[in-house]
Amino acid sequence: MSTASSFKFPNPAPLGLAGFALTTWLLSMINAGWFDGASLGLVLACAFAFGGTAQMIAGLMEVPRGNTFGFTAFMSYGAFWWSFALFVVFFHGKVPGTFVGWYLLLWGVFTFYMWLATFRSPRVLQLIFLALWITFFLLAAGDGLGMPAAGHLGGYMGLITAFLAFYLSAADVVNEAYGRTVLPIGAKT
Repeated sequence: MSTASSFKFPNPAPLGLAGFALTTWLLSMINAGWFDGASLGLVLACAFAFGGTAQMIAGLMEVPRGNTFGFTAFMSYGAFWWSFALFVVFFHGKVPGTFVGWYLLLWGVFTFYMWLATFRSPRVLQLIFLALWITFFLLAAGDGLGMPAAGHLGGYMGLITAFLAFYLSAADVVNEAYGRTVLPIGAKT
């Protein structure tokens, strides 16, 4: 019979990172200009289901682990995906681009201070948050300042961000499955 003290909480980070990565990758392909707005419907479905809901579940799973950073990151970016999808479904075209730019800029500010909190974390996590705040600032310039080239560059930075998040998700799963480092994530500083 198992006792409560032998119960091990699973690591929710791979789930949250995968939801973030997949949804970010899809939207970033549109932002980079690879696909047009007609593809946005699938992004919205992922934003609600995987980028939003799965990340929020991962965030709640961080609570018993006592991980304030993981809780804050997954709950916040899960809420970002919900807010993005709700905006596109109900308010797109009704909000000035400059205000959308402020929305993206403020997410960039949040991401910047979350990046500062990663400095004692593995290198890959640091790189995810570095790439993400740059992505938000470029997207903000694209919408808020009417600089489409910055928005396209933000799409490419989003692809880099998504790749890094996919990598860390895979590393967490694969390394745990093998009980050793198969995919390195960089030493904590």
